[in-house]
Amino acid sequence: MTVAKVTEITATSRESFEDAIASGIKRANKTLKNVTGAWIADQEVVVEKGKVTSYKVRMRVTFVLV
Repeated sequence: MTVAKVTEITATSRESFEDAIASGIKRANKTLKNVTGAWIADQEVVVEKGKVTSYKVRMRVTFVLV
């Protein structure tokens, strides 16, 4: 039997949503063992003076408990 847990994390990037996702997964792997997937719950951008200055994702990361 396999038991998994889901945790929610937020990650930001000045480059892109893809970069925010990659950095969030990279950081999650430092703390959580057996990360098996993630889904994006929310995306948002910060706009300053009419320009996008950062990208933010809220994701739910799944990892298997051993």
